[in-house]
Amino acid sequence: MKLASVRLIAADITTMVKFYEMVMDAPAQWLAPVFAEIVTPAATLAIGAVETVGLFMEGSAEPGRNRTAILELQVDDIDAEYERLKESVSILRGIQMMPWGNRTFQFRDPEGTLVALYMPATDQAKARFATR
Repeated sequence: MKLASVRLIAADITTMVKFYEMVMDAPAQWLAPVFAEIVTPAATLAIGAVETVGLFMEGSAEPGRNRTAILELQVDDIDAEYERLKESVSILRGIQMMPWGNRTFQFRDPEGTLVALYMPATDQAKARFATR
């Protein structure tokens, strides 16, 4: 099995897509007016308008309600990304070392999802990600 994508449901899809294009420094592909994707080598971030929820099951997802997931994006240089983004996002937690060897910082997207950028920092963390 392969994790192919994570989908966020957005009340304001245009704002969310622009936000993630800026954070990920990559263009989105609009597959429909209510659906866009940012494709990366590892997985895809999909963003669907609230109108798309009914295609699965009405009421199964609600924008702005997430408090259980953290969207994590691996970067090559955490310090450079922090400098690039610190004026564009509301930083919740500055750069810190995690017990499992990653350096990270966190912020929320416009609809409240927690986003963490991280970089493997210890030899053990670097080795763990080298095999992925």
